[in-house]
Amino acid sequence: MNATATIDPREAAHFGALAADWWDPKGSSAMLHKLNPARLGYIREQVNAHLGADPATLKPLADRTALDVGCGAGLLCEPLARLGAIVTGIDAAAENIAAARAHAGGQGLAIGYRAGELDQLGGATFDLVISMEVIEHVADPAAFVAGLAAAMAPGGLLIVSTPNRTALSRLALITIGEGTGRIPKGTHAWSKFLTPDELAALLAEAGLTVIDRRGLSLDPRKGFVLSDDLKLDYFLTAVRS
Repeated sequence: MNATATIDPREAAHFGALAADWWDPKGSSAMLHKLNPARLGYIREQVNAHLGADPATLKPLADRTALDVGCGAGLLCEPLARLGAIVTGIDAAAENIAAARAHAGGQGLAIGYRAGELDQLGGATFDLVISMEVIEHVADPAAFVAGLAAAMAPGGLLIVSTPNRTALSRLALITIGEGTGRIPKGTHAWSKFLTPDELAALLAEAGLTVIDRRGLSLDPRKGFVLSDDLKLDYFLTAVRS
């Protein structure tokens, strides 16, 4: 894989400009903070089911390695570390990695952060690979998915989330989300969103099999929740075929 082909410099610059604000739950990354409980609930569910973790333990990822691709300033890396994982986070924007390192240091968490592409990892593989709301921002989705697959250890698990390319996602994320300033303007290009079947096909091309599909919906009372409705946003979990 030509790993350098997957970074879109304009996307990296857009998110790098938000670096100082990542950890402010009321700032420009407020939506990501709201997404995290549902994301972590789904990750925990899949880890319990497919990596043999004890559902009762507080550290289901103890002694497991985890990689967050497109980690931003570490909003998911830090919870994964608290779940016991040996965590590596990688992001295209060096500004995000600087913010991630500073915040993790303040929390006393040892997380390995890298700026750049997956080839910065030197061929390392991981028990759990996650990439949340990232593939819609890369220049070459097929090459990006191939890189995610290559980073999976034998018996490893991959979890990807991304908006679906539907009228609902255009309305919610761009017309309303970006139009009202709840999401920074220019964050999304609707034409780059992938449907679940399109993403599953890319995973299959990379030698992976999808074992779970789950939607992420917005409940007016509860906020973002896991659901069977994939029209807004969704997760796919995959293992090596």
